[in-house]
Amino acid sequence: MVTSTTSTTATPTPTPAATPANAQSVMNAATQSLLKSLNSGSGIDTGTLVPALVTAQFATKNAALTAKSTALTSQISGISSLKSAITTFSSALDSLVKGGTLQTQPTSSDTGSISATAISGAKVSALSSTISVTRLATAQVAGTKVAMDRTKPLGSGNLTLTVGTGIYTDAKGNSVKAGTDEAIWAGLDPDVSKRTVFTIIVGANDTMDTVAASINATKSGVTASVVSDGKGGAFLSVKGATGDAQAFTLKGATDVIDIGPGAKNTQVTSSALNAQLTVDGIPVERSSNTISDLVDGVKLQLSTVSKAPVTLSSTPPTDGLTQAVNDVVETYNQILAIINEQTDPVTGVLRADPAAASLLRSLKALTLKPLATGAAPGVPTTLAEIGVATNRDGTLRVDTAQLAKQISTNPAGIEAMFAPSTSNPAGLSVVLGALAKSATSTTAGLGASTARYTAAQSDVAKEQDKITAQADQMTTRLTQQYASMNSRVSAYKSTQTFLTNQIAAWNKSD
Repeated sequence: MVTSTTSTTATPTPTPAATPANAQSVMNAATQSLLKSLNSGSGIDTGTLVPALVTAQFATKNAALTAKSTALTSQISGISSLKSAITTFSSALDSLVKGGTLQTQPTSSDTGSISATAISGAKVSALSSTISVTRLATAQVAGTKVAMDRTKPLGSGNLTLTVGTGIYTDAKGNSVKAGTDEAIWAGLDPDVSKRTVFTIIVGANDTMDTVAASINATKSGVTASVVSDGKGGAFLSVKGATGDAQAFTLKGATDVIDIGPGAKNTQVTSSALNAQLTVDGIPVERSSNTISDLVDGVKLQLSTVSKAPVTLSSTPPTDGLTQAVNDVVETYNQILAIINEQTDPVTGVLRADPAAASLLRSLKALTLKPLATGAAPGVPTTLAEIGVATNRDGTLRVDTAQLAKQISTNPAGIEAMFAPSTSNPAGLSVVLGALAKSATSTTAGLGASTARYTAAQSDVAKEQDKITAQADQMTTRLTQQYASMNSRVSAYKSTQTFLTNQIAAWNKSD
């Protein structure tokens, strides 16, 4: 199911700032405060008057910057919502396609013997094969015969691990395939050009655990482990990879863990053998029970020898395609609603944003975009042709009857529209991924818009800092001026008081 989890951020409501009318009101209040102070005879209240005058001086500029900052914040939030919506839509569809539920799947008549899965991007719509498994691939497994003290040193020297491929030749000149018991035990020499040799250094105090760790460290495909018998003893077990070519020998310093010709203290419990099977009557071998190069576009997993021929066929993902079309339409409508809100010609914060407008145009053209290349005449290649119709308001709807008819008639064609393959590099997931990449581009897409709005917001912040600095300078200047004036007024009042008292004294003497 295609899901698109997006969070829409509502356009913030600007906080009422100082408008020109408010600025005039602040100026009137400051004037009244000055007159009151001068008439009160108690001196000017600079602590109240100066901030009021400064606020009035810069009220209009601050209001404009606040409004601009609020708008930019809304635009950045809107861009973020659009980016999240389109990228989530693209990622969800891509995950759905890669999950394989929209791809024709191979089916096996006996999954207990052979299971089959489609290789991503492969077309298996015409699959028809019969396979029989006569032998599973096995790995060579060898181990010590007698339980030993795992803490006891095994003796110093070098061990040589040889992993060979191809044909071994015995002492009589007979060719024996690698991995068989005869090849391992009959004193055979592997073809030097088809083997890999690893040297393992064993110290004087090295135990079975140490040697096992050293074997694993070679990364040769041969692994070792120490198995406790629960009675105080332990066995060294050594295992290779499956297939004839992975037979191995381990010889050297101590005959306790020699594996190969002439060994006395170890035994082979499983040989390295290829899987043997027939495909449509043709005998083949593979070194692994997981096979991806036998049937085109199919990975096989062999589990047991088959009791009867196993038939491989294919089943188109009818239900998956139907659900996918409906999910795409539903998600499309959700994203369209987000874009329409942000780009509304009256209320949309991104109504003048070119990247948002471009995304809206691209999204509306999606139903007519060819999603398959090289399709035969009559095979649908667009969403509109399989029943995805456009409503008058731009939203989409699914014509269920048309969709059911097309899926029944052209299941492979509709599958190709959703799941890209080597023969069809288009596909809705690819087209939508390209649309999302273009829409979020930092050169001309939403990413560029984010950068532009963020830079503008930074400029606003710088302007606000500049006004704050100017306001601080004006505050200092006015405070000094009013302090000086207040001092002079106080002197004048003192003189006035003296003269008033003197005149009163004169009048009294008369």
